[in-house]
Amino acid sequence: MTFEFHQKVLFKHCDPAGIVFFPRYFEMINDCVETYFDQVLCKPFEEIHPVGAVPTAQIQTRFSAPSRHGDHLIFRMKITKIGRSSAEYSVVASCAQEERLTSVATLVHVDSKGGPTAWPADIRKKLEAFRDDAL
Repeated sequence: MTFEFHQKVLFKHCDPAGIVFFPRYFEMINDCVETYFDQVLCKPFEEIHPVGAVPTAQIQTRFSAPSRHGDHLIFRMKITKIGRSSAEYSVVASCAQEERLTSVATLVHVDSKGGPTAWPADIRKKLEAFRDDAL
């Protein structure tokens, strides 16, 4: 299953040349993940963060084409692996059928002290149901 997140490229995302400054893509990816947790897992970050977090432990990204102010990007996110306390996902961002970036990242569920801790049963069940290879 794929989750879609739509983002119009705003002035704040761009460098003086009018293209997306690459760190802003990571903010957009995080916005996609945060929206996924809210809309799909029904666990908004504001409920998770008082008792723990889901930081990104690893991310690998390939930028294939620039995005410009006013472009409408679609981020398509898939859960690809689930561990005891981690989840790997992939994201492809495109605009008008043109790929702009691909990214693979790992989130880790941590407790209030930052130590890895198992996914709560309700979150794990939804992650597994949403996993790309789930039937």
